[in-house]
Amino acid sequence: MNTSFFIAKKIFNDNKKGRNETSPIIKLAVFSISLALAVNIITFAVVIGFKNEVSNKILGFGSHAFVSSTQSTSLFENEPILKNQALLADIKKMSFVRNVNAVAFKPAILQSHKINSKSQEIQSVLIKGVEENFDFDFFKSYLKEGTMPNYQSFNASNEVLISKWIANSLSFKVGDTINVFFVKNEAVKRKLICKGIYDTGMEEMDKKILIADIKLIQQMNDWGISSEIEILDTTYNKQLIIKGKVKGGNGHYRYNWGNGYTSYSGFTFFPVKDTVFRLISSDYFTLLNESTSRNTLPDTSYLKLKIKGYPIGSYKKNADNTLDIYYHDDKALKGKIFDEDAFISFEKTPGKGSFSNYIGAYEIQFNSWKNFDENINQLKKMIRFSYSDEFQDIHLTSLKENEREIFVWLDFLDINVYVIITLMLIIGIINMGSALLVLIISNTSSIGLFMALGMKNTAIKKIFMYRILFLLLKGLFYGNLVAIVFYFSQKWWGILSLNPEVYYLNKVPVELSFWLWLIINILSIFVCWLALWIPTFVISKISPSKNLRFS
Repeated sequence: MNTSFFIAKKIFNDNKKGRNETSPIIKLAVFSISLALAVNIITFAVVIGFKNEVSNKILGFGSHAFVSSTQSTSLFENEPILKNQALLADIKKMSFVRNVNAVAFKPAILQSHKINSKSQEIQSVLIKGVEENFDFDFFKSYLKEGTMPNYQSFNASNEVLISKWIANSLSFKVGDTINVFFVKNEAVKRKLICKGIYDTGMEEMDKKILIADIKLIQQMNDWGISSEIEILDTTYNKQLIIKGKVKGGNGHYRYNWGNGYTSYSGFTFFPVKDTVFRLISSDYFTLLNESTSRNTLPDTSYLKLKIKGYPIGSYKKNADNTLDIYYHDDKALKGKIFDEDAFISFEKTPGKGSFSNYIGAYEIQFNSWKNFDENINQLKKMIRFSYSDEFQDIHLTSLKENEREIFVWLDFLDINVYVIITLMLIIGIINMGSALLVLIISNTSSIGLFMALGMKNTAIKKIFMYRILFLLLKGLFYGNLVAIVFYFSQKWWGILSLNPEVYYLNKVPVELSFWLWLIINILSIFVCWLALWIPTFVISKISPSKNLRFS
């Protein structure tokens, strides 16, 4: 057996040897090591947990990367881009890409259906429109009531997912009807149904994000155009007035009635025989005859007229001299116009609209955060050289770029960790060093005896290093015990809470892997034991003859 280790083990407990004068300093040294290790482990657990929790929650509301228009002022107030299947396919080919979703955003105002005072409560929100294949896993993990909305229908769904914060503010429950006001040329009201309520605890996002069907947002944003052909309720020289009704786009419209684009939205027509009108309309930027760019898509609508009898232009009119048009349905798509012994039946086929071809951005989800910067650069290079041109200037931004302030703040936490760990190690080393010096000084007679017996200084140093190692391990045991109790108490019961308005979370998160915990313990032992070699050099200054003479 190692002689130094054997002697150190025999004299480890000073109290058993009657050396109570060293007990307070020894206890203080053990306490300081316990405290330093506990603080270091807890610091790592809290910072790692905090960074991961905040990053994952921000990621849940967005994605690792976004493809959007370069003309967008911000991610949530962006210009539309056209769906691009080739781009979508190239992105999905990347090995690190897990999922790609089309999204769109629209600010809106919610109005409570319950009146608690003279006026109804309102709340401004940002509605995020998602497709039917959207990955709801993040919101499912925080779902408190109800179910996920279903956007499989061809038509825009009225189901929405709201946060618990919004639900509490406006007294909404699952199944309630929500009055939503969109700002267009004028306020547009829609009634939506609360399908589910989520609560991420990240108040900054919870208080403003509402999930809806992307088809609804595409319509409310007036992306693309929609058209129909209508018959006005006035006449001109016994002729009907046929007019194209277009909405959406940039407001500058051109009309193709069969002979190329013009600025004329309508014309007069006297019904003589069955006729079918076709209107191709689009918006334009500079010239009426400019080619259709990749940023604008035309819409096509039809009007079918069937003549029964021989119209003479003596149309049946109302008291105000307007045409008495009889409609067969609430949507005014089918109807009749009477003219003496004849009548004109019509059927309108509105255009399907091109809004479904426009989105606000593509959200790109990676498999993990690993090699994040390299993956972003690879995507940027591909989009810059293959898909950004004069017709559609798009670019890619990362989550860290879009949420720069939050991620810079999270990076600063690493500096705090290094400072705390360094201070704790210094305090532990100083206290253990003091304890070692006390042990050496209080055992000078024993040191002199060992020297007189021929033991080398190195062996004597090892005796005290082993003794201090025993104390160090004792401190590590208590430090780990405190850290582990705190870790699981916080993880299971959340005993420490946070202000979500300041810290984005409602409780202190903790996360620590076994290997990191093991590394912290090993490094603590190694650094402290290595640093404690310095005080042992005092042993070489001790004279054996003097110590044996006065002992």
